[in-house]
Amino acid sequence: MILMKKKFVSSWKRSKQPRKQRKYRARAPLHVKQKFMGGHLSKDLKKKYGKRSIAVKKGDRVKIARGEFKNKIGKINRIDLKARKAYIDGIETIKKDGTKVFRPLRPSNLIILELNLDDKKRVKILARK
Repeated sequence: MILMKKKFVSSWKRSKQPRKQRKYRARAPLHVKQKFMGGHLSKDLKKKYGKRSIAVKKGDRVKIARGEFKNKIGKINRIDLKARKAYIDGIETIKKDGTKVFRPLRPSNLIILELNLDDKKRVKILARK
């Protein structure tokens, strides 16, 4: 019987067991979790950059593809790497006490419509084909 280590091990890559997959994602360090933050590009951006997906970033304009807020469009307000969630302006839920809170969404459920190109590293990544 092979046991998975308690700490994150970069050499361990895959398993058919969902519990090991969840454990890998949960214990991954932030520089690895950044790679889980990919969102699909819209058809126009796919043609322009020749890429299917890219990591979402604060300032990107996105369309929600799944869930309660499907087809709503907004700008990414905040990214939470630890929880692997994105928060979008205008996508809020109302709590019982009446306060509004941003609704966390998975980046895989977002379609990027407009990219925030302030970061020079991101521009280099998009330039590569």
